[in-house]
Amino acid sequence: MLPTPTKFTLVAGAGEGYTPLNAFDRALLEARAGNVNLIRVSSILPPGAEYVEELALPPGALVPVAYGATTSSTPGDIIAAAVAVGIPAEGFGVIMEYSGHTSRLEAERIIRQMVEESFAIRGLELKKYMVKSVEHQVIKNGAVFAGILLWY
Repeated sequence: MLPTPTKFTLVAGAGEGYTPLNAFDRALLEARAGNVNLIRVSSILPPGAEYVEELALPPGALVPVAYGATTSSTPGDIIAAAVAVGIPAEGFGVIMEYSGHTSRLEAERIIRQMVEESFAIRGLELKKYMVKSVEHQVIKNGAVFAGILLWY
C-alpha cells in the first residue's frame, strides 16, 4: 500500500519531437516531470496536502499524478492542457484535468467549470482554486502536458 501524499504542485509543459512520443517526453521535461515514473491517479487531493512551488523528485521515483495531455502531428494545430484543484475550507480537494485541440484560455474556462461542478455535486464550498495550463502550436509533432504531482 502506498502512503497518502502530503505535498502537491502544479506543472505544465509543451514540446516538439521527432515522433509524438518524443514530443510528449519533451513536454514532461519542460514540466519538471520527465525523469520520474508517473502513476496516473484519479482526482482527489488528500486532506491537508501542502502546496509547494517545486518538488525534489529522485530520478526513477514512482510519482502519483493527475494529468491531462495530448499530442498532434498536424502542423499549425493549437493544442492545450490544463489542471486545476479546488480546495474547501477543510477536508479533501478535487483535481480536474483537461486537454484538447483548443487554446489555453478555453482550456482554463472549461476546467474552471469542471471544478465548480465537482464541488456542487459533492455539496462542498470552494475556498481556494489553483490552475496551471499550457498551449502549443504544432510544428511537426507537438505535445502538451499539465499535471498535479503528489508527493510525500
